[in-house]
Amino acid sequence: MTKPFTLQPLMNLAQHQSESATRELGQRNKQQHDAQEKLDMLQRFRSDYQTRLQTSAQSGMDPATLRNFQEFINKLDEAIAQQSKVLAQSKIAVQAGRGEFDSTQRKLKSFTTLQERHLEVQKRVEAKSEQRILDEHTGRFTARRMLLAEDQND
Repeated sequence: MTKPFTLQPLMNLAQHQSESATRELGQRNKQQHDAQEKLDMLQRFRSDYQTRLQTSAQSGMDPATLRNFQEFINKLDEAIAQQSKVLAQSKIAVQAGRGEFDSTQRKLKSFTTLQERHLEVQKRVEAKSEQRILDEHTGRFTARRMLLAEDQND
C-alpha cells in the first residue's frame, strides 16, 4: 500500500500562495499599466495645450488669457509630476510582486520535486512488494510441483 505524501498540506499551501502571488502580480501589472496610460495622457494633453498656447500667442492674446493658459499648464505639470510618482511607486510594487511570485514558484517547484521523488520511491516499494509476492507464489507453486512429482514417483 502506498504511503501518502506527508508534505501534501504544505504543497497545497504553496500552490495557494503561488496562485495568490500570480493574481497579485497581475493586479500590480495592471495598476502600473493604468498609471503609465494616465501619465501618457497627461503628457499628450500638456503638449496639445502648449501647442494651442503658442498658436494663440502668435495670433495675439490678452494678458489674462495668457496667464490662464500658463496657470493651467502649471497645474498640468503638477499633475504630471504627481502621476510620475504614482508610476514610480507602481513599478516598485510590480518588482516586489515579481519577487514574491518568483519565491512562491521556487517553493512550489521544490514541493513538486519532493512529491515526484516520493511517488518514485512508492512505485519502487510497490514493485518490490509485487515481486516478493510473485516470488512467493512461484516458490509455493514450484514446491507443490516437486511434492506432487515425489508422490508420483513413490
